[in-house]
Amino acid sequence: MKKALLRAFFRVALACTASHALAAADPQSCTQVHMAGPGWTDIDATNAMSGVVLKALGYRQEVANLSVPITYQGLKKGQIDVFLGNWMPAQAPLVKPFVEEKSIDVVRPNLSQAKFTLAVPDYAAAAGVHSFADLQKNADKFDHRIYGIEPGAPANQNIKKMVEEKAFGLGDWKLVESSETAMLTQVERAIRDKKFIVFLAWEPHLMNTKFKLVYLDGGDKYFGPHYGGATVNTVARSGYEQQCPNVGRLFKQMAFNVDLENGVISDVLDKKQKIDTAATDALKRHPELLKTWLDGVTTANGGNGLEAVESALSVK
Repeated sequence: MKKALLRAFFRVALACTASHALAAADPQSCTQVHMAGPGWTDIDATNAMSGVVLKALGYRQEVANLSVPITYQGLKKGQIDVFLGNWMPAQAPLVKPFVEEKSIDVVRPNLSQAKFTLAVPDYAAAAGVHSFADLQKNADKFDHRIYGIEPGAPANQNIKKMVEEKAFGLGDWKLVESSETAMLTQVERAIRDKKFIVFLAWEPHLMNTKFKLVYLDGGDKYFGPHYGGATVNTVARSGYEQQCPNVGRLFKQMAFNVDLENGVISDVLDKKQKIDTAATDALKRHPELLKTWLDGVTTANGGNGLEAVESALSVK
């Protein structure tokens, strides 16, 4: 009789423990996730994919369109929770003080084998422009201009520093700052007219298939080795993972790859899909990612996270 009672007791205790573990989710204050997007298509893609997953889990994603410097200030002030676009080493000088004062946390690398440096059209490379050192030799053809992205972007600051230091003989060159879209419009026009143009380029991005471009060698001091070989990190406001452990675990486990991001970007720009639709389709094509991302992650109300997301995407 005692053994039967003990077995019944342990069954109840185990059931209560399992129920408690399942119900363990984030506090209500964590259900809205504040993120930032600098207007880059690759970060638009990763924000969209994370947004699809967050919505299925019962969280609300809010993405603010902010420049990179303002994003870091937002993280420091607690106004932004998570940023998926910490490109390194390009952003190293900007992010260093925030990391040192522990006002932001580096969560994890979310993308490797990326590129980020200057590039030229293939016909410019065929004419002899293969490295940073070749630019000044063809200065008149390039109109002494380098086309960058939005003002304040760390990559632009690297170019400004290069010009200020008169590296590669580029002391009288000018950086043209605009936006990703405006820069690529200028590139498209130049290529259409077979004009020389040098500009910021990176992968993942549709520009790598839309244009026949060549990344320039020799810019290691300003963009890092291996053609600006980059790692993109997820960063969060200080203490976010501890305050919101469930959604914090999701971001700790969420990583992307070049092909995945290029697929979303291609669907948006080539097929004119809405970004959320493209992100959803990409996750449907790669359901194996969900098992890694959602390992041990619950819904906002404590349910099975993987099942909720698979159900929302209609995948198994």
